[in-house]
Amino acid sequence: MTRVPSSPSAAPAHQKPFPKAELHLHIEGTLEPELAFALAERNGVTLPYATEDELRRAYSFADLQSFLNLYYALMAVLRTEDDFADLADAYLARAQAQGVRHAEIFFDPQAHTARGVPIGTVVDGLSRALDTAQEKYGISTRLIMCFLRDESAESALTTFEAARPHLHRIAAVGLDSAEVGHPPSKFQEVYALAREAGLKCVAHAGEEGPPAYVWEALDLLGVDRVDHGVRCMEDERLVARLVAEQIPLTVCPLSNVRLRVIDDLADHPLPAMLDAGLLVTVNSDDPAYFGGYADDNFTAVRDALRLDEETLRTLARNSFRAAFLDEATREKYLKEVDAHQV
Repeated sequence: MTRVPSSPSAAPAHQKPFPKAELHLHIEGTLEPELAFALAERNGVTLPYATEDELRRAYSFADLQSFLNLYYALMAVLRTEDDFADLADAYLARAQAQGVRHAEIFFDPQAHTARGVPIGTVVDGLSRALDTAQEKYGISTRLIMCFLRDESAESALTTFEAARPHLHRIAAVGLDSAEVGHPPSKFQEVYALAREAGLKCVAHAGEEGPPAYVWEALDLLGVDRVDHGVRCMEDERLVARLVAEQIPLTVCPLSNVRLRVIDDLADHPLPAMLDAGLLVTVNSDDPAYFGGYADDNFTAVRDALRLDEETLRTLARNSFRAAFLDEATREKYLKEVDAHQV
């Protein structure tokens, strides 16, 4: 990996985005204030903010939990299939402009069923938008059902069983929400069921939680990818394993800064992770809350870490290497990256 020695803005800000896959994206985290107010009006929900600007100013977080408090509160506006379809369509339109060619999208069914919204409403609404994404936006998609780790293991099992009629629309299961105190080992049973059902497996680990959580995700959950994983750098043996097995890490730089996982983007371990040979990808996480979508994250790390064009190309290639794609489609996307002119 090469850093450009001159100025932080090594490439023009207006350069055409690299084709990329987005692999760490919570659809609920794409709820922009404008859409939140529109859905609130549609559904007769009163938000605790007078204006869109006031809500946007609330997007300042001390840590992961303070973010989650607002994140879950705003979900009250999501009630119907139309709401979830509109949410996903709004994300896809933004993703297209950011160079996204493939998106693997998380959703949190427990956050909705707890409010009385059936899982079928969520899946059917999201799928309406995803089913037209290729034709409308040129984006292929996958849907990943996440379990809330701060809920019980029993709740995750109940959620999985409720999702069985919809598994033909779901590519993988994931694990998200408040990490500390909720190790991956808590969810071994439901992950075993997911694997038996033929689903891929991913899990958030090594964001606020320790490297030990990454080990558990690998050994006890059998994950195909680790979401975040930045704290793996604290464990040389773990790094060696991740490199040897080329387990992808879906890193979210702007999220890391906004949630105080990293104090300053200029200090982000991304360059060291690449230098170590880790299969790292760059993603947006909850872009409405964290100040940037997929290519905004690419641009931010380019400038803060002085990454050169070939390093950005490597990150774009990594995103497709790490995606749940058939080999022919993967090769098609990789050729797009190789042919891309900035």
